[in-house]
Amino acid sequence: MATLTPAAAAERTGVSLDTLRYYEREGLIGPIPRSAGGHRQYTEDDVFRIGLVTCLREAGLGIADLRGFVAILRSEHSPKDRVAFLQDRHAALEQRASALRRAMEVLEEKIDYYS
Repeated sequence: MATLTPAAAAERTGVSLDTLRYYEREGLIGPIPRSAGGHRQYTEDDVFRIGLVTCLREAGLGIADLRGFVAILRSEHSPKDRVAFLQDRHAALEQRASALRRAMEVLEEKIDYYS
């Protein structure tokens, strides 16, 4: 199985090396296997998980929520539990998006008014 260096994994996922280490330290990814020399070796599965965690972070999930989701993924929870977790977060994002759309409409009105 081919592996990636930390720098290559960071480049592929668009996150910094510090972020990779932080995700691992927080238990959101990994544990990442190490070479005989002690260097982290990332797999394609790791890259996928990093992408998922990054996406969920960008969607506004906090570290506690991410830990909860990772725990669901790693445990014997059913797929329904995973779906329910994601549906709850999706609903929260919809509410945030709606609030942002309303705020943007107000700003657009004010821009038109003051223009």
